[in-house]
Amino acid sequence: MKRLKNIHPGQILKEEFLALLNITAYRLAKETGIPQTRISQILQYKRSVSADTAIRFSKFFGTSPQFWLGLQNDFDLEEEMLKKKKEFNEIQNYKDFFLLISDTDSYKVHKPRKVKKRYPSHAA
Repeated sequence: MKRLKNIHPGQILKEEFLALLNITAYRLAKETGIPQTRISQILQYKRSVSADTAIRFSKFFGTSPQFWLGLQNDFDLEEEMLKKKKEFNEIQNYKDFFLLISDTDSYKVHKPRKVKKRYPSHAA
């Protein structure tokens, strides 16, 4: 099965908001107070959506900041999983780890030794 391309929030902004509402990046910048360069970088998939940007987009488009941050978070997680897939797959789940070590004879649980506390004697 062919894997779908990871979707950057800039693609959603461009296709689902700006194009459908016939709004330019310049107009979005003016209405939201976001620098035009930041919007341009988001639209080119070169910049992440920050909390500040998410709040401004949500006010303008009538969405929630969580919508925009969720898109960014999903994108970032997918990118990281793709980049480090092999490394992440080598991490063993802690339940499997404990099952593994409980099956080996060489592993013993050591209880901490009780240490006698020695207090200096006080002369009366």
